[in-house]
Amino acid sequence: MAAAARFPKSVRLRRRAEFLKLQEGKQSVQVSAACLLALALPNGRETARLGLTVSSKVGNAVTRNRIRRHLREWFRTHIEELPKGHDVVIIARSSAAAASGEELGSAFARAASLLKKKVGA
Repeated sequence: MAAAARFPKSVRLRRRAEFLKLQEGKQSVQVSAACLLALALPNGRETARLGLTVSSKVGNAVTRNRIRRHLREWFRTHIEELPKGHDVVIIARSSAAAASGEELGSAFARAASLLKKKVGA
């Protein structure tokens, strides 16, 4: 597997505190795109980091994992489209369960472009 196609720990939000900092932060930027909600906050690093939230309200485990796989794949292949130096949390809405992989990717792309415009990166 090529290094560019990986999803290493350095570009992931992994701790609950990191997620809560974004979700409760008054300085975080929030945008909505179709079946996704995106939050961003500067992280002081050179690259963007991603966290995914897909609750049990979205569907069963198979559905939630499919959504996460599609979103991780889009992130791996389009990381440069996210604002650099920001932590980004993507929250899947219940409508994401019915979305195809292409629809999830286009919603993520729309959210990324809206975030870039709002943060000015």
